[in-house]
Amino acid sequence: MRRIILFVEDYGHEAFISSVIQRFAKEQGKVVKIIPRSARGGHGKAVAELKLYLRELRNEKVGFPDLLVVATDANCSGYQGRRKEIDAVIADWRNISIYAIPDPHIERWLLLDSAAFKSVMGKGCDAPDHKCERGRYKKILMDAMLQAGIHPSLGGIEFTEDIVNAMDFERMEQTDASLGQFLKSVRNKFREWA
Repeated sequence: MRRIILFVEDYGHEAFISSVIQRFAKEQGKVVKIIPRSARGGHGKAVAELKLYLRELRNEKVGFPDLLVVATDANCSGYQGRRKEIDAVIADWRNISIYAIPDPHIERWLLLDSAAFKSVMGKGCDAPDHKCERGRYKKILMDAMLQAGIHPSLGGIEFTEDIVNAMDFERMEQTDASLGQFLKSVRNKFREWA
């Protein structure tokens, strides 16, 4: 069994990242244990908890994971800006780490595959543009669900696993650079474990 530690800024990231990893594990016939270490409080809290965890890891106070996944929105920093910031924290642990950096927000990733969205919601959604505006993609996701006749109680995040399982990952790797980078990283890690 592979132990995977997640450092994420909120439940939306945890749901999406866990669903992607579980899907790859199922497709590859692997068993994984996903352990979220941070799931609320935003980017700053996730990074602070990551630093603390890495200090514990360095001092051998916690068990060594097979994989460390750090997930945080790019926001207006862009993918590269956020990656550099995380690289500085990860430092010596890059060989066991991968990043999920939705550019600009995780909700946008849920809207990228209209066919997957339609298979779950009964109605497709428009492909989202790419703008850095706080709350924009949460509203677009909510509006798309309401148009499909769904009234989500958690802003749509409760449908994440179903949408992820319906996604065409190969097409998504070509559609969005930030999602594509994450999917390729996960795929490569599972190949290493083969």
